[in-house]
Amino acid sequence: MPDLMLHPGSATLSDWRAIYRGAKPKLDAACWPAIRASAEAVARIVAKGEPVYGINTGFGKLASVRIPAADLETLQRNIVLSHAAGVGEPMPVAVARLMMALKLASLAQGASGVRAETVELLEAMLGEDVIPVVPAQGSVGASGDLAPLSHMTAAMIGVGECFTPHGRVPAPVAFITHGLKPLTLGAKEGLALLNGTQFSTAYALAALFEAEVLYQSALVTGALSTDAARGSDAPFDPRIHRLRKHRTQIETADALRNLMAGSAIRESHRVGDDRVQDPYCLRCQPQVMGAALDVLRKAAATLETEANGVTDNPLIFADDDTALSGGNFHAEPVAFAADMIALAVCEIGSLAERRIAMLVDPALSGMPAFLTPKPGLNSGFMIPQVTAAALVSENKQKAYPASVDSIPTSANQEDHVSMAAHGARRLIGMIENATAVIGIELLAAVQGCDFHAPLQSSAPLEAVRKLLRAEVPHLDEDRHFHPDMEKANALVRAGSVVDAAGGVMLPGVEG
Repeated sequence: MPDLMLHPGSATLSDWRAIYRGAKPKLDAACWPAIRASAEAVARIVAKGEPVYGINTGFGKLASVRIPAADLETLQRNIVLSHAAGVGEPMPVAVARLMMALKLASLAQGASGVRAETVELLEAMLGEDVIPVVPAQGSVGASGDLAPLSHMTAAMIGVGECFTPHGRVPAPVAFITHGLKPLTLGAKEGLALLNGTQFSTAYALAALFEAEVLYQSALVTGALSTDAARGSDAPFDPRIHRLRKHRTQIETADALRNLMAGSAIRESHRVGDDRVQDPYCLRCQPQVMGAALDVLRKAAATLETEANGVTDNPLIFADDDTALSGGNFHAEPVAFAADMIALAVCEIGSLAERRIAMLVDPALSGMPAFLTPKPGLNSGFMIPQVTAAALVSENKQKAYPASVDSIPTSANQEDHVSMAAHGARRLIGMIENATAVIGIELLAAVQGCDFHAPLQSSAPLEAVRKLLRAEVPHLDEDRHFHPDMEKANALVRAGSVVDAAGGVMLPGVEG
């Protein structure tokens, strides 16, 4: 992807999405004077010799310990090495890249006291695709995401490992290969790099972008299921939704109605249908999915603000050489946003699973049991629906709010924490579960529409059917089901289902 000009403090969700997808950020040149002024302020503070937290003192509970000027470089190196105490699997490279870009934007606002060469190294690592290997567990989301950001910073001083275009290698090897020089940290710099909410925010933003694809894909499969069940589009009538006044409900209903517009399947039962109302999983899609979109947009607004903020401590104000200790590192806003995303993801999957269950039940769908022409001899979609139910139940357990938990750390100096890191990190797994549910619904809905041949659905939905049928044939007799599910899931995950229905504008998280 081409380079992206990053404007710290005013970057958009589209900017962060592009970086997550692979764009390389280049700092706006207007940032450099403030960066240099902030570093010069730290140098003046050090020269005064007065105790200032994080510059010439210990950290956390050890803040009262004064550190001599001769030991300040060692102090900053030690905090990085001692705090690099994460465990678990490494962060996905795309999320780690986003975390680095968020840290770059924070430091570049000139309130963190780091030197220009420190910011330049972070920018250069992103430009060369040298991404630190960062264990994903170990942050409680307060006093910053200390452990994961320490692993990021450790690579910058030549310790640990990095992912590179040539594979996973020791950090010194990565630096030599790509013409980079490890840092010797100056006063305040170690703390500035490892303190902040960038780990939690990166995971939450990544989940937001994936949840947007999930939501839009579920609109498409929901419309397909409605047609497969010969459901009514009357519940999508705009007059209904204007009366309730929720913007996201109105937009969702518009999208569903437009997805079904021109369907011959729908027209075939518009007159003379004995059924009065569809099940909620069809009829209430605008209400449920609209509410999910509303929650995602609220989370998006919080995360866009957080991504543009400065969240380390202490903060440096160069105009009067002041270092102020505060609590911007506390990730409560991110924790709440992550919990909101979890709720939306859980409900999107839950509603889709009910549509699958409706389609396989002949009493509700009017189609052959389990969507197979020869039920009994064949089980058809019996167990894929069970799999969807299992995934939905797993997501229900994971959707419990992380933000309501707290555990004291650092000898009770840090006595309330946000749990934003865990709250954001669980989201990718939840979205993978829900994506698999939508993939199963895609298979079931297309199979259901097959039973209405030669009638066809609308042009956008027929494009989606064609997309799937290029990968997965109609199920006449039982066969190994897992490969079919993998292909359908891949289409959903890649956004191909949304792209295939591209003739209809689908609402997104940016409104």
